[in-house]
Amino acid sequence: MEKYFTKVEKLKKMIASYAESDIVVAFSGGADSSLILKMTCEAAERTRHTVYGIFLHTMLHPAGEAESARKIADEVGAVFKILEIDELKEADIEYNPQDRCYRCKKYLFQSVLKEAEKLHADIVMEGTNQDDLMVYRPGIRAVKELGIISPLAAAELTKKEVRRLAAEYGLSVSNKPASPCLATRFPYGTKLSGDAIRSVERGEKILKEQGFHNVRLRVHGEIARIEVDSRDLKILVEHRKEIISGLKKLGYIYVTLDLEGFRSGSMDVNRKESV
Repeated sequence: MEKYFTKVEKLKKMIASYAESDIVVAFSGGADSSLILKMTCEAAERTRHTVYGIFLHTMLHPAGEAESARKIADEVGAVFKILEIDELKEADIEYNPQDRCYRCKKYLFQSVLKEAEKLHADIVMEGTNQDDLMVYRPGIRAVKELGIISPLAAAELTKKEVRRLAAEYGLSVSNKPASPCLATRFPYGTKLSGDAIRSVERGEKILKEQGFHNVRLRVHGEIARIEVDSRDLKILVEHRKEIISGLKKLGYIYVTLDLEGFRSGSMDVNRKESV
């Protein structure tokens, strides 16, 4: 318990020191970046500086998140901006290379840095937490190379601690499931297209409409492999007819259930990278 409060105090002091100038937060609307945006706005209110929440509207992230992100930004007092980006072509990741995350993050944050320069904001932050440093996240290397600040990771807050602190700040997204890039639903080397990506998005929406919380639809050619929390496996089987019908309408020939259940990064099994 004491360690948690020590981390929180470290985070508050860190953000307060950065609030001596205008700040850009790469803002997705998830728990991590929302917490940073909230704390940064509070600190900047005292120093009379401006905080910008920059939302990246990209090909590889679920559509429909912009308005909920805008609402959060308005609530915490940030200036909300949207950057429209087609990273499939511009970041050279059309064929889902193994270093996709690195290439993509580098391109995205170069775009954020250019926007920050236009806004005369000296500080750019993002939401990597301590748990992200423990798994295969090649994009973190790009973040470090570009000098982007990751205050949650620097304060060593885990995802569980981030959610706890976000709840203490009254953020409605404190328990919002992570929503990683949709390219993670495909094996490396697969050609990524707008149609394939939107089909995955619609497929996951079908599953969420059945009441499942953590959902991944992994696509292996004609096969759609479903991941849900282990406790929900039995429930999913009970709803299999509706789910199979919906997914086959999207063009998947075979629909399978992964008995290991939901796990982040299942396409990265046996891959490790020093970050």
